[in-house]
Amino acid sequence: MRRRLTTIAQIVKEQTKDKFMSTTASTSKNTLASDVEIKGSLKFAGELTFDGKLEGEIQTDGILNLGDSAVVNGNINAQSVVVRGKITGNINAKEKIDIKSKAELFGDIRASKLVIEEGVTFVGKTEVNPNKVAPTTTARPAEAPKFPEPPKPALR
Repeated sequence: MRRRLTTIAQIVKEQTKDKFMSTTASTSKNTLASDVEIKGSLKFAGELTFDGKLEGEIQTDGILNLGDSAVVNGNINAQSVVVRGKITGNINAKEKIDIKSKAELFGDIRASKLVIEEGVTFVGKTEVNPNKVAPTTTARPAEAPKFPEPPKPALR
């Protein structure tokens, strides 16, 4: 026998309850749609596709997919990140950062692997270290010495 839903909100909730958020095991794939706005920290396990607005930080040992409509103002720490949308903040990934075309990223990035497609707007510094080798403090090659300009002859 079919249940009768009395409000539009109940109908939408019933039809989309599995579509937008799943909370099963850490291998789950979760989605937060473009109508979601969050102020604060976002922590999750598994994989998340985020297409909304966030003012705060994102922390995960999983995979973060930022959609075309995503707007993030804050730092991101994840296993891997696929970037679309607009991000203002630093991204630190243990494995890989993949920045797709038309993405806008204003902040520093650090990862073992980095992919940047053509058409990306990126303002910041990168640190890519695929072998996870500690940086050494080797001296940079010396620049050519700068000599002072010779004195100009005095006019008489």
